[in-house]
This record gives sequence, structure tokens and C-alpha cells, in this order.
Amino acid sequence: MDEVADGATGSTGLRGATALRTRIGAQRRGPVRPRLLFELALIGISYWLYSLVRNAVPEQAAIAQQHASWVWHIEQSLGINVERSINHGVNSITWLIVGMNYYYATLHFIMTIGVLVWLYRRHPGRYAASRTVLFITTGIALVGFYFYPLAPPRLMTAGHFVDTVEVHHTWGSLASGAGASVSNQFAAMPSMHIGWSLWCGLTIFFLAERTWVRALGLVYPAATLLVIISTANHFWMDAVGGALCLGIGFLCTRVFYHRWAYQFPQIPASWQDTGRALPEQRPSPIGAGSR
Repeated sequence: MDEVADGATGSTGLRGATALRTRIGAQRRGPVRPRLLFELALIGISYWLYSLVRNAVPEQAAIAQQHASWVWHIEQSLGINVERSINHGVNSITWLIVGMNYYYATLHFIMTIGVLVWLYRRHPGRYAASRTVLFITTGIALVGFYFYPLAPPRLMTAGHFVDTVEVHHTWGSLASGAGASVSNQFAAMPSMHIGWSLWCGLTIFFLAERTWVRALGLVYPAATLLVIISTANHFWMDAVGGALCLGIGFLCTRVFYHRWAYQFPQIPASWQDTGRALPEQRPSPIGAGSR
């Protein structure tokens, strides 16, 4: 009896493993139709875990300051250490720097969520792979936050940068003021303001129909780069780190799905006979719908 039971258990396990491989193989060949409640739960849980892990990292002030000195020294050696000049110059224009403070505090989340919603509604066939790129990028960033605590320029000892949120008393940022007590101040490398904004910008550039909208997609990460430097929240090297994380996110997704995230059809043919309302099928304006 025991041998029979063991055999039955083994057969069940084998069938389960086969079913899992089949399901993974199907997902690699074609996207799974996104389900609203699942996606909302996934995004909510993921952001909660992101905040939990990011803010649970030991802040290690001495090491973070040492890393900031190293980064600043490297930039000086390369002749690209212009952050302080930009920070002081833009800070002298009150209306501009105040606007940048609010931009830094809010648009990071608004734009990312907005692009996810747009993808879900208008490009459901490309949603899963594109969302996976974003999740992998963020996961890699958490590793960077943990192993490489870095003081941002505004907190750098003897850096002589202006903390623009503190000086102008703007609201909404966890970078300074009361919010600083509940946020890891040394989670600066890599910059997810750049990683997320570049993801948004590329998604809009590759998938939007109108030329001027695609152009705005490229403007957004460029504007974000100017903002993070002007507000002294990041070094140039942090931005490079964010871009590298995004590149790895795209490559990992490419390996899993055997195609780039934007190369999936807007609406897979297998969804056409579901009887559900689907957006009008449109090819990507720059060929993202082909292999």
C-alpha cells in the first residue's frame, strides 16, 4: 500500500511539474490577458514590499558619506561634476526650483501609474512583459540600496549643496523635513526616478501613435534628470545606475519571453474570439509589433 501511495504521490508531483512547465512555456510564447484585480493587488503588494525593504536597510551614515565622496571624486576626475553649479543656479530662481521640488515629490508616481493604466487599457497584449521590465528594474534597485548606501548630494558632508525642499519649505517629499524620519535617506544609488521615468518614456515612445506624444515620452526622463540634479537628490552616477537597472530589466524580460517587451501584438489573436470588449488593434508606429 505504501508503495502504491508513494507512486501516486510521485505521479501527482510529476503531473504538477509538467503542468507548471507547460504554463511557463505558454507564457513565454504569448502574454497572459491581464486581470484588473490581480494587477491592482500585485502593484499594491509590490510597492508595499518595495517601501518595506527600501526603508528597512540600515542607513549606515558613515559608509554612505564615504560612498558619496568616492562618487564625487570619480565625477571630478571625469570632469562631469557640475551638479553643484546646477543646484545653486536653479535654486536662485525660486518659482522654478519650487516647481521642481513638487515635480520630484509627485510626478514620479503619477506618471508611472498613468503609463501602467494606459498599457492595461490600450496595449493589453504588451502589458505583462512591460510590467515585468519595471518590476525587475525595481528589484535590482533594492539590491543596490542594500549593498551600496549613498548619501545624496544635499546630505553630503561639506558638499555645499542646497537642500531645496528644506530651504523652500515645500511639501510632499520624503527626502527632507518630517518625511525624512520614515524614509531611508541613503537609498540613492541607483536612481529609480531615472529608472522609472526612462521606462515611462520608452514605453510612450515605442507605443504611442502621435509623433508629438512620442517626443514628450523622451522629454520626460530628460526633464527628470534635470530635476534630480537641480534638487540635489542624486548624482549623475545615480542616474547611470538607474538606466543600467532598466537595461537589465529589459534584457531579463527578453530572455524569458524570447522577444522584447514592446514586440508583442497589441491584442493577441487568441483573445479575438473571447466576446469581450477589446480596444481597436493598432500596430506600433515604429514596428514594435514585429519580431
